[in-house]
Amino acid sequence: MSIPPPPGPHQPQDPYQPPQPQSPYPQDPFAPPQDPYAQGPYGPQGPHGYPGPGPYPQAPYGAAPYPVWGQGYGPFGRPSPINGVAIAALVLGILCFIPAVGLVLGIIALVQIKKRGERGKGMAVAGAILSSVGLALWVLALATGGASEFWDGFKEGASANSSFSLAKGDCFDVPGETFDEDVYDVDEVACSGEHDAEVFATVPLSGSDFPGDDHVTDVAEDKCYALQDAYAMDTWALTDEVDVYYLTPTSESWEWGDREITCVFANTDESGTLTGSLRTDATTLDADQLAFLKAMAAVDEVLFEEPEEYAEEDLADNRTWAGDIADATDEQAAALGAHTWSGAAREPVAALVKDMRAAGKEWAAAEKATNVDGFYTHYDTAYEYVDGASTVTARKALGLATTPPTYDEDGSGSGGTGGGDSDSGLDV
Repeated sequence: MSIPPPPGPHQPQDPYQPPQPQSPYPQDPFAPPQDPYAQGPYGPQGPHGYPGPGPYPQAPYGAAPYPVWGQGYGPFGRPSPINGVAIAALVLGILCFIPAVGLVLGIIALVQIKKRGERGKGMAVAGAILSSVGLALWVLALATGGASEFWDGFKEGASANSSFSLAKGDCFDVPGETFDEDVYDVDEVACSGEHDAEVFATVPLSGSDFPGDDHVTDVAEDKCYALQDAYAMDTWALTDEVDVYYLTPTSESWEWGDREITCVFANTDESGTLTGSLRTDATTLDADQLAFLKAMAAVDEVLFEEPEEYAEEDLADNRTWAGDIADATDEQAAALGAHTWSGAAREPVAALVKDMRAAGKEWAAAEKATNVDGFYTHYDTAYEYVDGASTVTARKALGLATTPPTYDEDGSGSGGTGGGDSDSGLDV
C-alpha cells in the first residue's frame, strides 16, 4: 500500500530533478509568500495532482522556482557627518577677533559640503556673515583710530602692576625673597610700613629704538646718584644700610613702552627691607627744615669736591679747594643768619652760625698756607666744625636726623651717598 507524500516542504526530492542549490543567505523576511499554486516539482498540477488555477510556465531545468533575495536585513540609515571647517568658521565668527579667517573658512566649508554631501551649511553661512560684520567693524576702528586707543588701553592695563608703572614716591615689594637683578612685577605698598624699595626719581629716555644696555646703565649711573639728594635732602636719614639702585628697561620692555630709568632706595642686604619713607623734600618739610637743609647741602657739595691728591702731592689744588669751602661756608652762614627761625630752633641755629663763621676763617687760612704742615693745621681745625656738636643740636631742635653719616676714604657717605661701587643696576 502506497502512502502519498505529505504536503508542504517535506515533499521528497524528485528523483528526476537535480538537487536545488541552497542559498547561503537567510530567507528575506519581506519576500511575498510563496504561491501554493506556482509550478513546483509536480508540474502544472498541485502537489496532489489537482489542477492549479491556470497554466504556469515550466521553470528551466536546474533553475530555482523563483529569485532568491538572501540579503537579510539592511543597515539602518546613518546621518551624514558635520563639516569640521564649518564649525571652525562659526566659532571664529562669534569670537570676531580674527574676522577675515572666519570668512575664508566659511567659504571653504560651503565648497566642501557641496562636494561631500556633509551637513553644516547653516553654520558655515552664519560664520561667514559674522566674520564679515567683524571685518567691517575692524576696518571702521582702524579708520577712526579706535584700534589704536584699544591697544594703548590694553598696554596700560597690562603694565598697571609692572615695574615700569612706578612713580616718584612709590614704595613697593618685589616677588621672591630677595631684591635681585631682574624685576618684572611689583606690588605697591604703603611707605609707612615695611617694604623692599622706594622710588626717588625717574629718568626719561628718548628715541624710538632701544639704545642698548650699556648706554642705559651709563645714564642711570650718572643721573640716579645726582638726583638722590633732591628727594632725600636730609642725608643723615640715609643710614649705611641704604643704597641707591636703579631699574632699567630691557629691549623687550622697551617695545611695550618702557622708556624710563627708575631710581630707588633699597637695603644693602638683598634680603633686607626698609621701614618708613625716606622722602625729605619740599612736600614733607616745613620752612625752617627746608632752609636749614638747603644751606647744609650747599656746603657739603663743595666739601665732596676735595681733590684726590693729598696736599703733599698737589698743595696748590688743595689750597684752591680750601678757598672754595671758605666762601661756601661764609655764604651759607649768612643765609642761616638772615632766616627767621621759630621757637626752639632759634638759639641752636644761632650757635651753629657762629661755628660756621669760625670754620670759614680756618678754611681761608688753609688757602693761604705756604707749606703742607700749615695747610693741615687749619684743615683739621676747620673740619672739627663739620657735622660737629652744634650741627647735631640744631638738627635735634628742627626735628631732623641726628646721627652723623660715616664716610668712605674717598670722602663720600657710606650710606645712600656712597653706593657707586655696588652692583645696583636692575633689569625691568
